[in-house]
Amino acid sequence: MFGPDRRCVVVVGAQWGDEGKGKLVDVMSEQADFVVRYQGGANAGHTVTIGEEQYILHQIPSGILHPNSTCVIGNGVVLEPETFFEEIRGLEERGIAVGGRLKVSDRTHLILPYHKMLEKAAERSQKIGTTGRGIGPAYEDKVGRRGIRVGELRDLQGLAETIRKRVERVNELLTLWGSEELADGDAHATLLEQIAPVMLPMVVDSGRVIHDALKNGKCVLLEGAQGALLDVDHGTYPFVTCSSTTAGGAAIGTGIGPTRLDAVLGVVKAYTTRVGNGPLPTEELGETGERLRALGGEFGATTGRPRRCGWFDAAVTRYAIRVNGVTDLAITKLDVLDEIEEIPVCTGYRCDGEELDEIPGDSYRLNRIEPEYDVMPGWCAPTTEARQLSDLPAAARAYVDRIQDELATPVAFVSVGTRRRQIIKV
Repeated sequence: MFGPDRRCVVVVGAQWGDEGKGKLVDVMSEQADFVVRYQGGANAGHTVTIGEEQYILHQIPSGILHPNSTCVIGNGVVLEPETFFEEIRGLEERGIAVGGRLKVSDRTHLILPYHKMLEKAAERSQKIGTTGRGIGPAYEDKVGRRGIRVGELRDLQGLAETIRKRVERVNELLTLWGSEELADGDAHATLLEQIAPVMLPMVVDSGRVIHDALKNGKCVLLEGAQGALLDVDHGTYPFVTCSSTTAGGAAIGTGIGPTRLDAVLGVVKAYTTRVGNGPLPTEELGETGERLRALGGEFGATTGRPRRCGWFDAAVTRYAIRVNGVTDLAITKLDVLDEIEEIPVCTGYRCDGEELDEIPGDSYRLNRIEPEYDVMPGWCAPTTEARQLSDLPAAARAYVDRIQDELATPVAFVSVGTRRRQIIKV
């Protein structure tokens, strides 16, 4: 993916998240000088397997597992400090050197305990299926100009006064919503005092860091969380996250101009999954869905919630490719289909007699669409030892080719297992 004309590459999910972006970022980080997370928060769960060791990263970029990569938390992220430091300690206890290699934008917004209280109270009335980690309220505060940014830790005296005023407003809302749990202003001020001396040595202007890196010929990998169909503008609204998960959000969430983006790698599973509520047109609710979940180990890395499972949806991915400007594809978890006898592929939808080749944007049609399938033969043979396309069973190769043809986008990677070595570079 990297080359003389491709020094800034974005990795995006082209479904509803959980596509396996962490593994792709890990593999590509071997060539990346900088790996930058550009949106989301601790609701992300990127899983990377190295040998017999499994690492689940929530806020720290997956590139931290490569000693030559510098990792940056961009301004588009909302950062939960307590779990952030726990994640650092966990990595260091397992022999991963973090010190000096992890930077945080001074414009990154903090998730504080009262954000979690607000999210739990709001979820009781509006069942979106959130993780309860305070992501939504933190982004609401950011847009509402009430947020606390990392750079403000430089003025703890002024910040203490600000945070107590914020807590007063939060408690008014919590009381209005009937919450028995209220926030403590002094405790929040103390928390900020505790994290400041640890956080401030990491703080940088992320946009300047990335700009200088590209100017000096370095390779930069921009890593998103969730997937394009969870984007606040372009996803299946209102069942979306609160940030821009698309490639356009990579420029905004890191502080560089969009003309600096050279390529976009869209990551898709060989089938489709979703966590939480909202549309999933190809969902299998019965025994087939349970089988896909069991074969794929489809349980959230962050919450442990079972994922809803269905067949590959070319209409969803076609749309994601368009809104992200995807230049290359990575297909993950092909091996999960190794035991499936017949594999439907959704090529489009029908709605009230009209044919649709992309997922619609309005809830009226989303609730009425019917997927149209072509059924392909399964290969019923293991793919986990394949290291090049020619090693795949003929039917598996045909399935990869069909996805590529449906999406009119070249496939750059095919993953056939959880380990680093189980990836085919096309």
